[in-house]
Formats: sequence, structure tokens, C-alpha cells
Amino acid sequence: MKHRPPRYERNHIVKTEQFGADHLQPAAMQPHSNNRHGAAGNSNGTSASQCTHGARSPGEGSCQHGGDIHIQLSSALGEAGEDAGSRQHLQSGTQSHSRSHSHGEARGPQDGGSDLEEQSSSSLSELRYLLHWLQKSLPYILILSLKLLMQHIMGISLGVGLLTTYMYANKSIVNQVFLRERCSRLECVWLLAFLTGSSLLLYYTFYPQSLHYSLILLSPSVDYTNFWEVLWIVGITDFILKFLFMGFKCIILLLPSFIMSFKSKGYWYMLLEELCQFYRKIVPVPVWFRYFVGLRELDSALGWSLGVLMALLYLILKLLSFFGHLKNFRRVLRIFYAQPNFGVAASKRQCAEAEDICSICQAEFQKPVLLICQHIFCEECIALWFNRERTCPLCRTIISDHINKWKDGATSAQLQVY
Repeated sequence: MKHRPPRYERNHIVKTEQFGADHLQPAAMQPHSNNRHGAAGNSNGTSASQCTHGARSPGEGSCQHGGDIHIQLSSALGEAGEDAGSRQHLQSGTQSHSRSHSHGEARGPQDGGSDLEEQSSSSLSELRYLLHWLQKSLPYILILSLKLLMQHIMGISLGVGLLTTYMYANKSIVNQVFLRERCSRLECVWLLAFLTGSSLLLYYTFYPQSLHYSLILLSPSVDYTNFWEVLWIVGITDFILKFLFMGFKCIILLLPSFIMSFKSKGYWYMLLEELCQFYRKIVPVPVWFRYFVGLRELDSALGWSLGVLMALLYLILKLLSFFGHLKNFRRVLRIFYAQPNFGVAASKRQCAEAEDICSICQAEFQKPVLLICQHIFCEECIALWFNRERTCPLCRTIISDHINKWKDGATSAQLQVY
């Protein structure tokens, strides 16, 4: 009996076909199983390449070529390797997908931040461009502004002068009303003369334009097709009406207390201011109506119809405004005639309990008044307080339903230009 070498020492013979001849090629002896599997895989690949022209029966591990039969020794190992490779490929694909997803999530806020940075940079660039344009255009803007100022220097100077006069007179009248019996009659006379002289000087200067006609709802002698002239006339008339009613308030200030009490003066101030505002709403109507009707941009029936339509629309809006102000004026008239009291006259015992000291003026009571909250004040002090408040100065109990505006002698700063 011959001695057979171990299996792993056997020479594997691979039969190959080259140039039409059969050659025997010994495979290197490989002691490890991995190398055997690799050799088997190589033989399998070689046999598969040789069997491309042969017939292969399904389900069998052999192929036939030129009468030679080749047996695939490691088909199962190859399939197992393919399965393991596919599983590794799937695992690596899943891991790469999860990594890409996590990187995408991490890049999400960064992308949002980059978008915000781009928007902010674009806005800054636009702002720089605007500033650069203004810097280049500044000399031209100054030249045009200077030209416009020179064209309307008289109107602008007159408007500044009227506004300054109004602010000075209004502040002075409010201060004199607050001083009550200690007001300076000399200053009141000066204010009256100053307002009267300013109005007369203005109308004398522009006498050819007959600006005083607009005070009595007549038409002054101006070009009604020029918007700036119409606006100038309306503004001057509004200031003159303010000066006129401020002069009336100065006359009331000059009246002694035995003719008209401080409380009654407050209601007169309120009534005069409401009358002034109501009349100032009426005065501009004829001027603006003639302006709208006198438009001749389209010298045809269409242009005339358009002017009449705008004039009617202006009248409708003014009527709606009148109705709203008329309701307020009627309320003021009721308050003026009723002159409601905020309390009753306090007795000497009640004044003694309050230590005969008014909490507002910190002096002895002058015509003390007891409120519904049982606090006592001077009549003039509490009347002055309720010109701006409607609660008790001490306990904040609501005494009046509403605040009676303009009882402090102030004049509205609103410019009525329409």
C-alpha cells in the first residue's frame, strides 16, 4: 500500500486550454484554508470563462466544453462570499446614508445662517449704494432747495412768524390763567395789543389780495388755479382766527372776579375754543370749492365735470366732519349753561376737621367745596384741577364723567388747512 500525502499537500491540477492545446499547471501548495478558498475562487472564475461557449445544465455545478468536463469545487463558497459581500455593502450603504443624513441635519442651521448673512449683506450693499448716491447728489439737492427757498421766501418767513407768535401768546395766556387772581393785567393788555397789531399789520401788507374777505366767507383776489396760493391763504386765515379768539380770552382775563368768577371764566374759555374750532372748519370751504371748480387741466366738458365732481366730494366730506363736531359742540353748550358743581359748600366744622388747609394750594380755604368723597378743597383750586383730571386729588375717586378740555385757556395747535 502506498503512502498518500495529506490532502492539504496535494497538488491541485488545473486543466487549461491555451492556443488549442491542453496544458497542466500545478497550483502552489497553500497550507491555509483562506488561500485554498482563493484558489478555488480563481479556478471557478477560470472555468466560468471557459464555459462561455459551452452548454450548461440548470442546477448543476459543471460545464462541458470540447468534451472535457470541469467540476466547480467552490460554488457554495462563492455564493456564501457573495452573500457576505452583499450584506457588507448594505451595511456600509446604511451607515453612509445615516452619516449623510446627520451631516445634512448639521448643515441645515448653517445653510439658514448663510441665507440670513446673504440677505443682510445685500441690504447693507443697497444702503451703501443709497448713501453713495446721496453723497454724489448732495450739491444738486442743496442748489434746488436754495432755489425753492428763494421762490417762496416770503411765504416761509410769514409762516414761521405766525407760528412763533401763536406759541408765545398761547403759553402766556395759559400761565396767566393758572395764576388766577395773581395774573398780571399789564401782560394781558400787552398780549391783546400784540395779537391785534400782528393781525392788522398782516392784512395791511397784503391788502391788494383782500385776504380779510376769507374771514367772512368771501373770496379774496387770488389765482385759484395755483395750489400754493390757495394753501397760503387758508393757512393765514387759520392763524388770524386763532389770534382773534385768543384776544377774546385776554379780555376775559382782564375782567375782575366780582364781575366773573374764576369758575365761570373756565367755562367761557371752553366755549370760545369750541366756537373757534367750529368756525375754522367752515372758513376754508369757499376757497377750496372755488379751487376744485376752477381747475382747467382738461379744457373741455370732461375737465369741468371732473372739477365739479371733486368739489361735491369735498363738500360731502366736510358735511360729515361738521356733523361730528356739531355733536361735540352741543355737549359743550349744555355744560356751559348748566355749569355743574363738583360738590357742595363745606361748613365751618367740616373745614375745621380738615385743619382749614387746602391740599392743593396749601393755604386757608377760599370758598371751600366738599366733594362726594368727603374731601374739601378751595373752589378755584378744584376747578383748575378738573380742567385736566376727573378724579379726586387725594383718593382718586371719579368725580366727573369726562374731562372738560380748554378750560385752562389753551388754544388748539391744529392747523385747519382743508
